[in-house]
Amino acid sequence: MENVRYAQVGTGGRARMYYEALSSTYADCCELVAFCDLSQTRMDYANRMIGEKFGKEPVPTYHYTKFEEMMKAEKPDVVIVTSVDRTHDEYIIKAMEMGCDVVTEKPLTIDERKAQSILDAQKRTGRNIRVAFNYRYAPHHTKIRELIMEDTIGEVFSVHFEWLLNTRHGADYYRRWHRNKANSGGLLVHKATHHFDLVNFWLGTEPDTVFAFGDLNFYGRHNAEKRGVTDFYYRCHGSEAAKKDPFAIDMESNPVLRGLYLEAEADSGYIRDRSVFGDDISIEDTMAVTVRYKNKAMMTYSLNSYMPWEGFHVAINGSKGRIEYTALEKPYINAGGDKKEEGAAKSYLIRVCPMFGEPYEVPVERKEGGHGGGDPVMLDDLFLPGKNEDRFHRAADHIAGVQSILTGIAANRSIASGLPVKIDSLVNF
Repeated sequence: MENVRYAQVGTGGRARMYYEALSSTYADCCELVAFCDLSQTRMDYANRMIGEKFGKEPVPTYHYTKFEEMMKAEKPDVVIVTSVDRTHDEYIIKAMEMGCDVVTEKPLTIDERKAQSILDAQKRTGRNIRVAFNYRYAPHHTKIRELIMEDTIGEVFSVHFEWLLNTRHGADYYRRWHRNKANSGGLLVHKATHHFDLVNFWLGTEPDTVFAFGDLNFYGRHNAEKRGVTDFYYRCHGSEAAKKDPFAIDMESNPVLRGLYLEAEADSGYIRDRSVFGDDISIEDTMAVTVRYKNKAMMTYSLNSYMPWEGFHVAINGSKGRIEYTALEKPYINAGGDKKEEGAAKSYLIRVCPMFGEPYEVPVERKEGGHGGGDPVMLDDLFLPGKNEDRFHRAADHIAGVQSILTGIAANRSIASGLPVKIDSLVNF
């Protein structure tokens, strides 16, 4: 069989996992044929990495305005989309219309209009879309799905889900393009799509009604001023004030951040190290969401991005008992270190509390790799399809991708209006 040909759009921090995997683990069956980005510097960096690490020849590079030219010249079978969230729909739709399947980073897109356009294009073209929900593949997350599938706690009636981002990882969203809701949809779309997808996956259901509150309480200039801060700066690099700020990062001393971002500023126009206490942040840092699902289960969810530790608490209540699930994760900065450290669990505990029995801990296999061991398993599923039968059905298509973002999109609408939002009012499947 001929190798499957892949082109990749967007060569920032999240892109590395894919192009390095294609150039090494899956090189016998997959071929990376092109990069597309707005920054030639970033594409050159990616080519240099696959050369230095894996001895691969550089692949052709195309400016983002030459996407269609790339498609015609390189004839990929699959396009991997790892660009800024607001542009996902554009590349997903163009790729499908030009006869390609798509693998996209989460979130699928950022609002209901773009989501509808993707749904319509998929129906029109019949092409396949895979959304890279690596959390589904982490052994501890998969175990929750298994326990519920096996009727361990009976019919699930309610979920409490609390996610904490710390002042290292959480703060990073307020330095980058994510700080602008027009780029990312806010953390309820960009980040929480992982969490909302997990609940959909665990319970085997879809959201029905959403109500939410959200505010910017910690980050941003006005909040810092209320706490007595008087020394502000625009960006970390070259700033004396930043040297005294524990929220600052140093891109100059980190070879990946320097190569991908600092040295790419001239041709990308993108500044990666903005102050988290700037005055143009349009996303929330404190969020509370209530969800009613189509199977009548309900969830209370919270996300706070300025916490002293990173991880989550989940409680799942059913007709036969309760699952208590807690994890402490390693904090990280995107592209600032080893990919294996991204979302890695330092510790986790799954505890089943039967309604009429003694509580017990559930053992979970530990696996190496980013996102709690989920990344390598997901990459196998993406690039070696059919290798193993998956009774958990972890592969996420465009429908799962849309369902995951609709909770966050509805939450954004609810925050703006003060009213509950029916999911069925947002898109037509």
